[in-house]
Order: sequence, then structure tokens, then C-alpha cells
Amino acid sequence: MRLLLLSTPVGPLGSGLGGGVELTVFNLARVLTTRGHHVGIAAPSSSKVLNNGLVELIQIPGGWQLPAQGQSRSEPIVTGAALSNMWDYARQVQSRYDLIVNFAYDWLPFYLTPFFETPVAHFVSMGSLSNAIDEAIAHTAKQHPGTLGAYTRSQASTFAQTPTNQWQVLGSGIDIDQYDYCDHPTDALAWVGRISPEKGLEDAVLAAVMAGRPLKVFGKLENPTYWQNVQQLIAEASAQIDYCGFLATAELQKSLGQSQALLVTPHWIEAFGIVAIEALACGVPVIAYRQGGPAEIVRSGKTGWLVDPGDVTELAEAIARIDQIDRRQCRHTAKTMYSLTAWGDRFEQWFYQILSGMMSS
Repeated sequence: MRLLLLSTPVGPLGSGLGGGVELTVFNLARVLTTRGHHVGIAAPSSSKVLNNGLVELIQIPGGWQLPAQGQSRSEPIVTGAALSNMWDYARQVQSRYDLIVNFAYDWLPFYLTPFFETPVAHFVSMGSLSNAIDEAIAHTAKQHPGTLGAYTRSQASTFAQTPTNQWQVLGSGIDIDQYDYCDHPTDALAWVGRISPEKGLEDAVLAAVMAGRPLKVFGKLENPTYWQNVQQLIAEASAQIDYCGFLATAELQKSLGQSQALLVTPHWIEAFGIVAIEALACGVPVIAYRQGGPAEIVRSGKTGWLVDPGDVTELAEAIARIDQIDRRQCRHTAKTMYSLTAWGDRFEQWFYQILSGMMSS
């Protein structure tokens, strides 16, 4: 297949601004090229890829989109330059490709789909956040059945206007060999994610204080005002917090692997939670809220603990029981359930079904 991946328009690949979507694009391109498919990635200028020598990276100029999670449901539709330029590029070169794959969480790609001769697949990276996008997705499901992909059932179910049978649930995958197993962790906990209100970092800080454990924070500083509020909380609680910044996979896994546990504390419905499977790959148990994608990843009592959303006390209690989790089981789960091979199989099958026109309406 000849595939054109249109990346997230919220920032360059490699910047961290796109969160887990960036790793999804990287890994999908990698696994598909190793299978002999031609893959091009159109992404905002200054993007970087972990190139295996086969991926074609097309740098697209223009301003970045504002992240959808920071906007209201009734936010007016604005077509940003990078996004519109990516789709203009795709229109011009569509005859070179068998399939175009959209990773932008925005109204525009869904609207443009019927105007393309080359089929378009949409991998939706978040749950329902916008009335306009909800309607655009529902319309696409009716016009082009079978072309919608999601990480998890929990994520797909947030789109009330689109029947769940219209979604291909594809999960995610990582290159397990890039993650070193660690059987002798320090006493520190870890939290990984964009530093933004919907990610709930303050809950992890309070739980670490209650448990008497240090906490290492990894991630892109997206919302400075929110980070200032968290820092004030840290000072008032005399918390042992070490902000380590945004790290590339090779650096992140080394520090993450030495953690006692990863805390996953979102205040919204997380579509998946790639950091959770990255932690498991290092042998790190995951303590997460019982909602969204993480609740479909963590096997409570086996690879970590699931607690009620927003219950910081229960988080702290789960931290106290983390020694009951076998780190070898965490690693084994990551290897058997989240390998690039299995994930690539799912995407490849989906793409072939779209191209063969066999998707049922």
C-alpha cells in the first residue's frame, strides 16, 4: 500500500505537543514500512521522525492548531494554517497514494473527506470534546462507513451520535525492545503526561504526599498557569516533586523503569494511555482511575490497581499495596498484548478492508 499519514496539527512531530498521538504516528509508520508499505507523513514544519530510512517526511508550513481539550464544546470552527495546508497538500498529491490517514482531531478533515477521490481513514485520538466534531464524525460514519478508528471502546462510546459498530477499535502498540525491564526500582513514583488541567497532576501530587513517596513528573509544559498552581500546591504540601521535563523515549524509559509505580490521574475520559503500556513494558505497575482507556489496559491486582476517579485517598492506599504486584507480569502483559506486530496487524487489516470496499454499512 501507498499511505499518506496526516499528522496532528497542534505542533511538530517530536515536540511533545501532540502527546501520545505523536508516538502513534511514529510507531505506525515504522511498523508499516517494515512490512513493505510506502509511508509518507505530512506534518507541521520542524517535525522530526525516528526514521528507519524508508519514511518520507513532508514538512508543512503554517500556524499550529489550539489543542481541542483546552476549548469549549461550542468553540467556533477555525481552520488553522498548518491543518489547511496539510489537506491542500494531500489534495494535490492524492493520486500518488492508495489511502490517506487522518490523525487531526478537527472538524475540517471530516468535512473534506467526500471531496477526495482517494479514500480517507480517520484515526480519532480523543473522546467527545466538541459538538461540531461530534456531528462531523457522525456524518462521516453515514457517508463512509467503516472509516473511523479509535483506541478503545471507552473512547468510542463517548460519541453518542455514532453507533459503536461504526468504529474499528485498534488499541495501540510500542516497540517493546526499546524498553528495558527493571526489577529493582527506587522508592519514587512517576507521573507522565502533558502538564494541563485535564491530566489531573494535582491528584498525583496529593497522593504521593499522603503515601510519603517522592514523585517524578515527566511531560511537556503545556499550560503555564496550571503549572504555577500545581507548584503552589507542592510548596504548601512540602511535597518531594522532581520535574524532569519532556524526554524522548530512550531517556524516558530509563527513568520511568526505575519507578515504583506510574500514577495515571486524568480528569477526563482518556482515549487510551500510551504511557501506561510504556510503564508496563519497563515492569512498572500502573495505578489509574477506573475510567476511559487506562481502565481497559490495567488489570487490577495483576498489573496495577484501578481506583475510583478523583479519589486521592484510594490512590494513596493503592500506592501502599504496590508491592503486591509482580513486575514480571507487567512486562509479560506488555509483550503479549501491546507489541507492534499485533497492532500493525489490526491497522493493516483495517486499511485493506477500506480499500477493498468490504466494510459493512
